[in-house]
Order: sequence, then structure tokens, then C-alpha cells
Amino acid sequence: MQKKILLVDDEPDILEFLKYNLEKAEFEVVTANNGKEAIALAEKTNPDLIVLDVMMPEMDGVEACQELRQIEKLAQTLIVFLTARGEDYSQIAGFGAGADDYITKPISPKLFVTKINALLKRSRFVEKRELKTKDIVIDREKFIVIKNGKTFSLPRKEFQLLELLASKPGKVFTRHEIFREVWGDNVVVGDRTIDVHVRKIRDRLNLDTIKTVKGIGYKFEDE
Repeated sequence: MQKKILLVDDEPDILEFLKYNLEKAEFEVVTANNGKEAIALAEKTNPDLIVLDVMMPEMDGVEACQELRQIEKLAQTLIVFLTARGEDYSQIAGFGAGADDYITKPISPKLFVTKINALLKRSRFVEKRELKTKDIVIDREKFIVIKNGKTFSLPRKEFQLLELLASKPGKVFTRHEIFREVWGDNVVVGDRTIDVHVRKIRDRLNLDTIKTVKGIGYKFEDE
């Protein structure tokens, strides 16, 4: 699944430079110019990782990080500070605000992308055992789904499909993304395969939160 990165910096040249190199590495990238804009955009797009410049007008990176950490659905989002400052107090303030790491600029494009990939890879190993939504709990270790106190055991592909959709509430997953993440690029399946699996999940769990986005794919609404 393509990872989404939110880049936040008040310098347009730096923003464009980093965006270009991340997109070249096949990341989905959204950008903001200050902390306030970053918070609004993060709530709307639910990124996997946020790169925050420390020194910005209106609201600096440390303040923005503190507010982002108060948003429940962004609790597991990685936040990385981008800074040219090497002072110890800046790092202490950053980690105290909830940052996961630092990247010091200037930095080479290759090293920057390598650092982002390493952080995302590390985050997969600390993924929570349970994925909770308004209606269900998905236990990733036991491969079960709990709804209204009742436990359901889904076939593996149905479980993986439900987990994928529920992992990003509100995000529209294209049919290509779903095929790639659940079945893999090298597996050939029929065009109706996803539709059949979604229908079975809805029927088994009496679940109406998986919505069809006509001509595109599916999304999970947790409201």
C-alpha cells in the first residue's frame, strides 16, 4: 500500500525538493506551509508520517506536534522534525512534544528517503495488536473480529480485506490497491473477487460501514 507523507515547511524550495524526491520513491505526498495548516490537513488526510519543520511562522513545529498528539486518530502517526538547529534544548523540546525522530538539514535526497523508509519499516513492528473502530475490534494476532461482544472468525482474505479498509477510515482504496495489498501483484484473480469478498464481510458481520465508491473501490466509514 502506498504510504502517505505530510510535509510541513515554510520554505517553498525545500518543500518542493523533498516532495519531488518522495514522489519519485513512490510515496503519496501532501504539503503544508505552517503548523496550523498541517493540523487541519493531517486530520483530513490521515498520513502515515509527518515531517515537520521546527522553525515556522504562526505555529512552530513543536507546538504543532503537541496538538497533533492530542488527536486520537493520529496517535500512531509517526512525526519527524526537520531542523537545521543542533541545540540540545530543541531536541529535548521536540521529543517532549511527542516527536519520534529528527532529520537534520541539509540532507541528501537519497539519505532523506532512506531515513523515511527506515522509520516506516520500524513502525510496522510496533503495530498495535488490536485495531478498534466504532463498531468492531480486529485482533491481528488471533485473526478474529469482535462485534457487540460476539466473536467472528473470517476466512483469511476477508480478514485481510477488512483490516486494510478499517486501517484508514475514510480513505478510498482503489481496486488496484486492494488487489495488491490482499492478493499480491503476482496473483491473477477475477474482476468480481473484491466485490464478492466485501459482500461476504457485510453479510457475516451485518456491517454497513464498508461503502462502495462507484468506479473506484471501497472505503470504511467509522462515524
